[in-house]
Amino acid sequence: MRTLYQFPLSHFCEKARWLLDHKELDYVAHNLMPGVHRAFAQLKTGQNKLPILRDQDIWIADSTQIALYLDQTYPEHSLIRSDTKLREQALAINELSIELGQHVRRWGLAHALNESEESLDILIGEKGYLRQFEKYSKPIIKALVSKGYQLDTDKVAASRERLDEIVVDLNQRLIEQGGRYFVGDRLGLADIAVCSMLAPLLEIVGTPWEKEHGETLSEEFKAYKAYLSDLPLGQYVQRIYQTERNARVDWRGV
Repeated sequence: MRTLYQFPLSHFCEKARWLLDHKELDYVAHNLMPGVHRAFAQLKTGQNKLPILRDQDIWIADSTQIALYLDQTYPEHSLIRSDTKLREQALAINELSIELGQHVRRWGLAHALNESEESLDILIGEKGYLRQFEKYSKPIIKALVSKGYQLDTDKVAASRERLDEIVVDLNQRLIEQGGRYFVGDRLGLADIAVCSMLAPLLEIVGTPWEKEHGETLSEEFKAYKAYLSDLPLGQYVQRIYQTERNARVDWRGV
């Protein structure tokens, strides 16, 4: 059985889940604790980040490397086109989405940790030692996440500025492409990458970022969500999630 080692709230892990779901491959999503995950990741893959896919005796770290591995090993439902020009376009948008994701993560986490404990509830899970001792585990995890993702005021503000620039860039690229997909005429790596990175800002239904009863994190967050939702890019992300996100595994993991 394949195992995806993940954080439920990570949009990079959402990207990896979607890649596996698109390939219609069976797998288990296994949660690791932030901070503690570094030792596991270093031992298995020689680096410190998630997601990590284990496929039998093969370990693959990084969502992009997972995509390349899946296309090579399981060519059905390809993620990247064989045409050289389309391949280059897909990989370029994927790279831009990685930068986008880093800024979405910092800006979004800063809002989530400052204004709601819901994200911490997801991180510690519904049962186990972290939940049993949540009085102590929540402050520890909050501190680890804040330090690990550099959630100080200046860096959060810089991420918001760069986030705006990338959104404008991607919005224009989508318009020039005709608005249906980023590359070619069907879903691929570029689409999955962009949609996964923006899902937290749009609070997409059926994802870890869905909010109940229309609640959002702050007025600033609410305003940005409205701005993004009005763009062709935001409407595209919502459409792709509604029509093509056929999740086979619960994002909450085990």
